[in-house]
Amino acid sequence: MRQKPSEQDKITRRNNFNAVEENFTKEQAALEASRCLNCKNPRCVQGCPVNIKIPDFIKAVKEDNLELAGEIIRQTSMLPSVCGRVCPQERQCEGQCILGIKSEAVAIGALERYVGDNTTPKKESITPTGKKVAIIGSGCAGITAASDLRKAGHDVTIFEALHKFGGVLRYGIPPFRLPRTVLDREINSLKDMGVKFEKNVIVGKSITLKQLKDDGFDAIFICSGAGLPKMMHIPGENLNGVFSANEFLTRVNLMQANEESTATPLKVGNTVAVIGGGNVAMDAARTAVRVGFKTVYIVYRRTETELPARLEEIRHAKEEGVQFMFLRAPKQIYSKDGAVNGMQFEIMQLGAPDQSGRRSPVGTGEFVDLDVDTVIVALGTGPNPIIQKSAETDKINFETDRKGYFTVNPETRETSVPGIFAGGDVAPVGESNAINAMGAGKKAAKAIDEYLSGLN
Repeated sequence: MRQKPSEQDKITRRNNFNAVEENFTKEQAALEASRCLNCKNPRCVQGCPVNIKIPDFIKAVKEDNLELAGEIIRQTSMLPSVCGRVCPQERQCEGQCILGIKSEAVAIGALERYVGDNTTPKKESITPTGKKVAIIGSGCAGITAASDLRKAGHDVTIFEALHKFGGVLRYGIPPFRLPRTVLDREINSLKDMGVKFEKNVIVGKSITLKQLKDDGFDAIFICSGAGLPKMMHIPGENLNGVFSANEFLTRVNLMQANEESTATPLKVGNTVAVIGGGNVAMDAARTAVRVGFKTVYIVYRRTETELPARLEEIRHAKEEGVQFMFLRAPKQIYSKDGAVNGMQFEIMQLGAPDQSGRRSPVGTGEFVDLDVDTVIVALGTGPNPIIQKSAETDKINFETDRKGYFTVNPETRETSVPGIFAGGDVAPVGESNAINAMGAGKKAAKAIDEYLSGLN
């Protein structure tokens, strides 16, 4: 039987930002590791974007050799404690597990988290190459690339626009899913390797790509994320009380707007509608519960079957009192004295599948109203064009797609400008999540190392 980590009581956790799930005990980890079949053709490894040697590290856990397990994981991933908490294992490694066909898959994510939390990275012997690499953004892609490039001997500097490091891991993911002590520990391990960090630097404003090149950086990896929120484009969207999920989560996660001791404002109303059905929508809704909204709705234009969020996040949201409204598409936001005073939704039905294979919602012409005083829009994000526009001024012209994302070689992540690479949410390939961003970071690091070797 699959082992399950203990969790905070669902009533208690509504009032705090502490981690919902505990770690495995030593006994639970050993029992769960013993379930692994150690397949000759491990499909779980194929399902992992960074190809962690999953059966090998689980075998080491089973044999109570955690240090070896940690070394095996960190051969390909510097963020085991992070990925064990936030990756969609059910669609990746665990989704490929043979046991999952007739029973429950091995709890690979929980085992990875257990190993990450109970081991430390080995000291690396680094031979300097004399080459310098600038990494723009300190999220998953940037941290991963920095680790691999530093191990290869390069002088690596990460530039972060905000006042704390971690990118979306810090400002987008709430601490009840990813404790900040865990994130800080992973970042500090990079500092111990000699990776340099510069904060409050907006590349394209504070400094340009040309200036980075003039400062002696031989290669540049752009992984600044996609921080431009996608909105609904309906009447009333500019009213007071309408937030993008990005803004709402940043205020709370990074700037502690939920704490009275901080100067960051956050008006908490009675009822909030979170528009969207992904992990960000779940994070926003569960955060809204914790900051004091009395009623929290998630409104989604398809059915529960099509929700793209992780099953675990949906379950946690329901347990914490979040209410779900399906087959509803926002049409307008009502106002009173310049603030949100309700919403109108069109009732939808599912039609033919769209390009992604999901059935497309079709309007029925029937409308319903909902009394809300706050709206949080969690419909995804797009690339901020600051870097591209600044580069154009310096006669550096990137190829981008119609949405503004960098066009890259999918294998090397190199842009149309030699020596400049891009990955993560600014140049997405596949699903946008932490582990895929890490995969992009690893590909970029390998290609950058090869590129720098060619400069000798």
